[in-house]
Amino acid sequence: MKYLSTRGGVDAVEFSTVLLEGLAPDGGLYVPAHIPTVTKPTLQAWRSLSYAELATEILSLYFTDIPKHDLAQLCQKTYTAEIFGSAQIVPLKPIDEHISLVGLSEGPTLAFKDMAMQLLGNLFEYVLLKQHRELNILGATSGDTGSAAEYALKGKKGLRVFMLSPQGRMSAFQRAQMYSLDEDNIFNIAVKGVFDECQDIVKALAGDIDFKKKYHLGAVNSINFARIAAQIVYYFWAWLRATQHEDQQVSFTVPSGNFGNILAGHYARQMGLPIHHLVLATNENNVLEEFFNTGVYRPRASEQTYATSSPSMDISKASNFERFVFDLFEQDPNSVKQLWTQLQTQGYFDLSSKQAAFEQAFGFVAGTSSHTERLAVIKETYEQHGVLIDPHTADGVNVARHFSQPNIPMLVLETALPAKFSETIQEAIGQPAPRPAALENIEQLPQHVMELECDVDIVKDFIQQHIGEN
Repeated sequence: MKYLSTRGGVDAVEFSTVLLEGLAPDGGLYVPAHIPTVTKPTLQAWRSLSYAELATEILSLYFTDIPKHDLAQLCQKTYTAEIFGSAQIVPLKPIDEHISLVGLSEGPTLAFKDMAMQLLGNLFEYVLLKQHRELNILGATSGDTGSAAEYALKGKKGLRVFMLSPQGRMSAFQRAQMYSLDEDNIFNIAVKGVFDECQDIVKALAGDIDFKKKYHLGAVNSINFARIAAQIVYYFWAWLRATQHEDQQVSFTVPSGNFGNILAGHYARQMGLPIHHLVLATNENNVLEEFFNTGVYRPRASEQTYATSSPSMDISKASNFERFVFDLFEQDPNSVKQLWTQLQTQGYFDLSSKQAAFEQAFGFVAGTSSHTERLAVIKETYEQHGVLIDPHTADGVNVARHFSQPNIPMLVLETALPAKFSETIQEAIGQPAPRPAALENIEQLPQHVMELECDVDIVKDFIQQHIGEN
């Protein structure tokens, strides 16, 4: 498998290059040169596989420069009951007769990001050791990517992590989970801005080719295709457990901010997985919902990005959206370049002429939720069904109910455990969310974080100083 850029400005490369580079040198995103297909007999044969075995089969279609035996070992090392709480790794959790949760939050940081990030940590270490290299990871987080990356990469040989987060825009638990880590290779940076501005700084430094090369910068955000590939696996896993026969369709509802999680479902559907709808759920920052319902993509300025009770989705510029547009234009990089040039100059683009294809060709539909609605869904789901969900998953459940259809299982991707958002849970049900004993007093631990102005050069100087000191 070779990889191309959505903007067409680089030669085809293999997976290991994609893993270590993150963003393509031309500013585009790496995508597979073709989407591998999975036959119905193969799907049936996969029903008996463990999660690690299924991951090996699917990822071996994308990571072709890693010997399959080595990849199997990396997957077996990653997807264990010790790390994810049970041999199931990803349990299906029925809410009612129509909707089930795909349990993606059983990992060490209680969020779905662990599913890919734990594998990424092992992939990075494996490839860097093979190539006798070091890598400095630069990332941005709206809440969960940061802690998942840091827990996966702490203590890893040849790796440092510089993680940007929006100051004051995450829950107290999310901040504590990241900032309480005291590791020599972890550097937390609280930027005085919103997530989109953090992400802009990451992209600016990743696009500074000389700086990126000199300081060996890599990425763990979902701009890194390795993250997307690892997430494809749980779509297949969930389908295999929600169906009885090879033609049975399901729908997935995905709370989405940066478009990476649902993009993995898009690739799974392109591979041949029988997915009826990919239901995109947003909060009040509904740029993506607006696009899928109108065809107009109009990212908002930082001052127009709301701080909500589902903060990990407080994003107005979805970095993975470019990969979908690349497919929408039949893998034409010139069209993508023109659209992103227009986006920079005019602040929007209008693809309403292609709107019919969103659902008909690709299965996408979309809805949004308000604070009042997510509180009501958390309360109702807890009181009527005995299931406590976090506010992002509540956005998913709320939207899923509008698109549920008879005889088509609706699977909502759980994004985090409610313990990470106890203030909102308290507001919804009148009591705080329970949390694992090991994390009971995490907010009281000393925190290690540097506060910086929202400025590319200031962040660049910080990285230079701390790489030089190590």
